[in-house]
Amino acid sequence: MKISIITATYNSARTLRDTLESILRQTHHDYEVIIQDGLSRDDTLEIARDYEPRFSGRMRIFSEKDNGLYDAMNRGIVHATGDVVGILNSDDFYADDHVLEWINEAFEQGNTDCTFADLVYVSANDTTQVVRRWKGSPYEEGAFVKGWHPAHPTFYVRRECLTEYGAFDTTFAVSADFELMLRLIEHHHIRTCYLPHCMVRMREGGESNGTLRNVIRGNKNIMRAFRKNGVRVSWLYPLKRLVPKVLDRLGLR
Repeated sequence: MKISIITATYNSARTLRDTLESILRQTHHDYEVIIQDGLSRDDTLEIARDYEPRFSGRMRIFSEKDNGLYDAMNRGIVHATGDVVGILNSDDFYADDHVLEWINEAFEQGNTDCTFADLVYVSANDTTQVVRRWKGSPYEEGAFVKGWHPAHPTFYVRRECLTEYGAFDTTFAVSADFELMLRLIEHHHIRTCYLPHCMVRMREGGESNGTLRNVIRGNKNIMRAFRKNGVRVSWLYPLKRLVPKVLDRLGLR
């Protein structure tokens, strides 16, 4: 089963090598890598082009002006030709050489439309230092309103689901990934599969959790995502969402 890995880049020269090396180490080789660049001004494109021959025709590079991270991801999805689509951010990397193999095995069984797993947040300056662990769990109906949701960097979905139900809604800015998963899983009830493995090592300081302002804006957008998808939720939801993060940081989950 072919897996499309979309990596959106913008001035990502400092971290992109780690991302690409982690893909090259994968034991499952039926994949394509789509680099969707936003006209980087550093060495990002040079690095991507240097790596391109090592992927033996499985990497395609696009560089054009976009309207932010989720617009770049949507552009990458348009270019995707795989059966399954996932996002690997340019400052993240796979935590294990068997990640794509795990994903492939789950989809080959034929009874799921998406997979998700665990991840760890690592220090931006020392990726061997784990700052927080995100322990996932299987989906249960209504789980989103209780503060549950998948870790988006571990979320892989059949491309046909994105074609039928739409990709990222860019009006949600830093929370478009949450809205997408809410829409697909809670609203459209696509079939889910939790993989009990650590899939991604994610550097702290990303788009949605890099600043307090983004955290607040993200929570506002999340409440709007519930309204858009017709899911009733308590105004206390942001606290429910916060508790698992605190427990993860304290190592209590």
